[in-house]
Amino acid sequence: MDYKVGLLGRIGLLTATLFLMAYSLLGNWGVFSTSLFLIVAGIQLIFLVNYAESSFKKVRLFLNNIKQDKYSQLYPVKFDGTETDDLHIEFNAILAKLKEDQAEKEANYQYFRSVFKHLSIGLITFGENGEIQILNVAAKRMLQVEDLKQIQEVEHLNKELHQAIQQLRTGGSELIKIAHPDGIMQLSVYVIELLMRGERFKLVSLQNIQSELEEKEMEAWQNLVNILTHEIMNSIAPISSLAGTLKGELEQKQEQKEGLATADMEDFLMGIQTIEKRSEGLVSFVSDFRSLAHVPAPKFGSIPLASLFDQLELLLQHQLESQGIQLHKELQPQELVLFGDQTQIEQVLINLMHNAIQALEDAPQKEIHLKGFIDEAGKIIVEVSDTGKGIEEEALGKIFIPFFTTKQKGSGIGLSLSKQILRRHKGNIQVRSELGQGTTVKLIFNG
Repeated sequence: MDYKVGLLGRIGLLTATLFLMAYSLLGNWGVFSTSLFLIVAGIQLIFLVNYAESSFKKVRLFLNNIKQDKYSQLYPVKFDGTETDDLHIEFNAILAKLKEDQAEKEANYQYFRSVFKHLSIGLITFGENGEIQILNVAAKRMLQVEDLKQIQEVEHLNKELHQAIQQLRTGGSELIKIAHPDGIMQLSVYVIELLMRGERFKLVSLQNIQSELEEKEMEAWQNLVNILTHEIMNSIAPISSLAGTLKGELEQKQEQKEGLATADMEDFLMGIQTIEKRSEGLVSFVSDFRSLAHVPAPKFGSIPLASLFDQLELLLQHQLESQGIQLHKELQPQELVLFGDQTQIEQVLINLMHNAIQALEDAPQKEIHLKGFIDEAGKIIVEVSDTGKGIEEEALGKIFIPFFTTKQKGSGIGLSLSKQILRRHKGNIQVRSELGQGTTVKLIFNG
């Protein structure tokens, strides 16, 4: 029988004894009989309390073992059909299931810990007290350490890295250079803040992107060399050809000791003018290249965007009116202030406005929208949109390459220069365009 039957049986016997004792008192059975029933009732009560206490002790011991994760203890089973036997069988079944779950969790933990440790990306986790919980093999290799106990120890290895780890918040990233026996490494540092069981901690990833940067740099240099070669050859080839022709004709005239006729003089003058024109074009190209390669460091200050937008409208008013272009300005909030170099930011916006004006030359609807607002991430956004012809998809991927241009007249350095200025401001520039619908250039500042 089970625990309930045993408990009810004992309570029933005690009740019957108490009933007989009361009956004996009413029936005058004598003091002896009443005393006997009283003694028997007392003994039954003691057995009942001991029985209940014994069961409660076993339950408390069982719960205490679970609390302390002690799942290996087994409760003896005699298979005698008693309630204690049934209780022990249930206890053992529960402990076996808990032990199986614990083993599965431990296996999963060891699996993920092993994967974590052997990832090629360096990973570090640490709590609010700075104590490092996990430091994988890749991170040890990048930082050239055997072990780290506290995140403050990183400061002795590289102050910039330690500062980035402490200051970056979820989603934040930064590029850090660190010395390594294999050479300088460019580490991309990315941070995520997590909350687990009421405790905050940080997960830091370190990725060496030196090879990717070198590959991109080489690709950029190849593109630049191709453009430089193409531009210079376009200017040098006619100069060299005309110079050779003029030299040959002059030598021929000199050998024949002939003077220059008027027609010959005009030809020579035309050739020299062509050489001069192409030379000026080449000088202008080199000058543009020099300005692209030497962007000065920004002088940061507060820039009220409302005032800046008004200045742009005044500056470009003649061009806008002469081409019948409507300029729509929008600021949210109206008192929005940007922190940056006003001269450089103004130059970027002038450049973008000029591009928008040129894109509207043959457009049926001529509108430019100049907007400033704060996005959901707290970043300040400045947008220049036009309703022009748009940019083809193939050209869209090349517009930031120096000297690439889709316009008949243009140096092709405007957007490249703008991107450099935005990078100096810790910002970014994005372009989206749709043929026949227009183009939007978005300047993103981190506030």
